[in-house]
Parts: sequence; C-alpha cells; structure tokens
Amino acid sequence: IVKALRFRLPHRPFLRPAWMIRIGLFLYDHIGKRVTLPSSHMVNLRKSGIFKKDIKKGFEYSDCWADDARLVLMNIMAAKQKGAEVRNYCRVVSAENKEGLWHVTILNEITGERFSRKSKALVNAAGPWVKQFFDDGLQEVSPRNICLVKGSHIVVPKIHDEEYAYILQNSDDRIVFVIPYLDDFSIVGTTDVKFKGDPRRVEISTEEVDYLIEVVNEHFVKQISKDEIVWSYSGVRPLCDDESDSPQAITRDYTLELQHESGKAPLLSIFGGKLTTYRKLAETAMTHLAPFFPSLGGKWTMHDVLPGGDFNCSREQLAKNLLHNYPWLGIKTAKRYINQYGTRAWMLLEDVLSESDMGNVLGEGVYAREIDYLIKHEFVKTVEDVLWRRTKLGLYLIEEHQQAIDKYIQTKLLVNIEPLNG
Repeated sequence: IVKALRFRLPHRPFLRPAWMIRIGLFLYDHIGKRVTLPSSHMVNLRKSGIFKKDIKKGFEYSDCWADDARLVLMNIMAAKQKGAEVRNYCRVVSAENKEGLWHVTILNEITGERFSRKSKALVNAAGPWVKQFFDDGLQEVSPRNICLVKGSHIVVPKIHDEEYAYILQNSDDRIVFVIPYLDDFSIVGTTDVKFKGDPRRVEISTEEVDYLIEVVNEHFVKQISKDEIVWSYSGVRPLCDDESDSPQAITRDYTLELQHESGKAPLLSIFGGKLTTYRKLAETAMTHLAPFFPSLGGKWTMHDVLPGGDFNCSREQLAKNLLHNYPWLGIKTAKRYINQYGTRAWMLLEDVLSESDMGNVLGEGVYAREIDYLIKHEFVKTVEDVLWRRTKLGLYLIEEHQQAIDKYIQTKLLVNIEPLNG
C-alpha cells in the first residue's frame, strides 16, 4: 500500500527561482537521511512533449505514495489481531467519568441500537470531530479549537503515459499534484479551503473543480474538462487553530492534551496531525498514558508489519506467485489482489481448488468469495465500503454489477447479524 514514486516539479521562473528550489531539494535529500530512494536532480521537460512550450525544465525528487484508505484499514485490522474490539458504523454518543472509569455509550448507526463499554482511559482521536466530542459527548469545554480545511481531488483518464507524478506550482502559492493512479487514471489535487459543517457531508465544489482543471490546463498540452471526471472525493483535515490568515499557513503539527483529576480516569485528546507521522503520534500518545498503566510495554511500532505486508520480494513477483497457484485468476485480478491484500490474498483464497470454489461472479474479476472475505475480515457493511473504501472497483464496474454486489452484501449480513453485547 506504500510505494516509492518519483515526483517532477516543472520550473516556472516567475513563481520561484531555480536556485531556491535546488537549495530546498539539497536539504530534502540530506536532512531526511535518504537511504534507499534516489537523489534529486534537474530534468529536461521538453523531451517528454507533454508540457506547454514555456515549460522547459524541472526538478525531480523521490517520495512515496500510499493508499490512505487501506493504510487506515490495515491499522484497524492489526489492532483487532492484537485484541482490540472493532465496531464499524458505531458512534460514541456520550461518555461519563465516574468511579475511576469511563462509561461510554455507543450508537450503532445502522440498527439504531445502543450499547455501552467501560475503560480505564479514554482517547479522543476523533479527527474532525475531536472538539465536537467535547461539546456533545462530554458536554465540556474543549481545551483547544480546531480549523477544518477541506481538500478535494478529481480523477480523470490518465493525462500522460509517464510513470512520474507531477507537482504543479500555481500563482496563488498553492501546489497541485497530478499522480498516476491504477494504471488508467490520474489523480489531480488537492485544494485547501476552510470548511464549516458536517465532515460527513463534505464534497467537492464547482469552484474547486474549475480550479484544479485550470491549473492542469495551464501546464499540460493535453487539456482536461469537467466531462472527463470519472470520480471526485473530498476530505477534511482537522488542524490546530492557530488563527492563521489562510488555510495553507495553518500548522500541520499535532498537539496532545491530557486531562486527569485525582480519582478519575484520564482523557487524552489529539488535535491536528497527519497520516504520514501517525506511528510517531501514536507512540507519543502512549507515552502520555504510560503512567496510568504500569505494565505497559515499550515502543514497538517502528518495525511492525501491517497485515498482508509480510513479504520481501516485489509486488510484481508476488502477483506472479499468486497467479502460479491460481492461474484462472488472470494477471489483472492477481495484481489487484496483491496491491490491495498483499499476502492476505492467500487467506482470501484458502481452500480454493478451482474457479468454481470462488462462488458467483458478481462483476468483472469480482467473485462472491472476495466479498465474503471483506465482510468477515475488513468490516464491510455497505456496497460503498466495497466499491470505494476497501477497493476502487467503483471506477470500473457497471451499475448492474454494483447492484449485484449490493444485493449480495445485504443478503449475507441478514444471515450473519453481529451481536452488540459480546
């Protein structure tokens, strides 16, 4: 779910001088203690033929790309393996601190049922809802404010055939990435817009779409339009409110607030932060909680492998190995399984001897067996979970096949009703 990627920054001299970019990349190469990734250098962009004539040179550097949705999911799966209780589509509606314990009331948003749990400590890692939890769940004043900043992306048929991602500078001091995606597409984003409202209802605006298209079309020979957008999505970043004038200037750093009164269970709240440093943040959080748990072990996450990541060959080789064991899968499906599930693809295919053991074909390359796996191991409850959150099959499957998957999921969940109080 994480792979190395070379990024290219087209040089636009009226925005930033070349010497400044060179110094920045020199520091990037050396301060970051680069070990395995290649260093940065200048590139001739005229040779590619994909840029407009005024864009002649650029700079190339190394970074990584991650499937953020699956990164979050795999951490949840890892937590379950280590004994955590996982409840999808369940929301904490209230928490009361009494008799040295937190008494937490939880709402199942699918069934409407409520249940409760007790804990010796409570961590408020609700992201964009971190302050709202104080307002609604605790009915207390939050120790900090947050600023919600919306970031939106569009997905279009691939703009170029190169393996590089491009980082486009704009006259408003913002940058837009154009990243190769799933072989057939390009992701274009992101925006930075202050957001007010329910983060669950966030969506891209017409102004954001126009902005992203305009930036792309200022750079590339191949022009894109609204009609070519196959998908768009938006997210909300919960940033610490430092009263900055613009969304870009707000710090991306995190702050932890520990609240503890004598005789009461502690509350640790996390404000801000970003996905790329989540393990460092998690270890910092556990350091704050360590005094309340004397038997707590030491740090261990640096070298811990997430579910499916226990292999030391390339993904391409792993896909070949899978295809050798299950030749009827086809290379396209084998690659998708490896990119999404890693070595857990063999768990998905456990005891499968032939294609007939995979169950009904619900769509191109989609068998009932895979949906069963997603329901059992990846907490799937809805068709949107499958099409957009666990996979990106929604980009490929026709409406008829999406409906077939939806019907299959609902039938399976009616048979396997999950108990709330277990």
